[in-house]
Amino acid sequence: MKVTAIIQARMTSTRLPGKVLMNIEGKPMLWHVINRLRFSKKLNDITLAIPNTKKNDILEKFAKNNKVKYFRGSEKDVLSRYYQAAKKFKCDVIVRITSDCPLVDPKLVDLMIEKHLNSGADFTSNCIERTFPKGLDIEIFNFGVLEKTHKEAKGKFEKEHVVLYMEKHPEIFNIVQFKNRKDFSYLRWVVDNIKDLKFIREIYKRLYKEGKIFLMEDVITFLKKQSKLMK
Repeated sequence: MKVTAIIQARMTSTRLPGKVLMNIEGKPMLWHVINRLRFSKKLNDITLAIPNTKKNDILEKFAKNNKVKYFRGSEKDVLSRYYQAAKKFKCDVIVRITSDCPLVDPKLVDLMIEKHLNSGADFTSNCIERTFPKGLDIEIFNFGVLEKTHKEAKGKFEKEHVVLYMEKHPEIFNIVQFKNRKDFSYLRWVVDNIKDLKFIREIYKRLYKEGKIFLMEDVITFLKKQSKLMK
């Protein structure tokens, strides 16, 4: 059973173009996402799903320089890009991660992989009914589910958003929702704009140490002492 994290990444974000390679403590944001996932004990592989447009050539160069596997496919049809990437790398289970989530928690990834495999789920998500901070989004699905979704999904939004078809069809797929014991859905840890990036840089400035990892609990503990930053 090969469990692979597929990270979707592009340079053409409308709100903050090029954000995935913006600097956080001397490294590109995308580097930190990959580095944090490497602390997972249950992932067998990590790969990038990159658009096949010229503006995204720099991401291919990044992947090669950092010895990360990658696949290039449609920029608009992200579902197709995911499917082709999963097919190329012979993935049995796919963990979907987005490149604008530099606080992704490898411990949470492992807990959700374990839940997904033990429950016999087709699709496991912690963001359909959100209880974790926005920016810790993790979605896990089996290759057969992705293949069926790729075949059946027809709408534009279903192709842009990989799991939308799965979410809309609980009568077809066995969906498991992974919830936290305490609701932290009011927290925002995703990078969509420059304010988000400044917030993340402050977190990294205080908590990041090379070769080590900090987790969701560490960030929350830190923020409780930083009322200005929490605001």
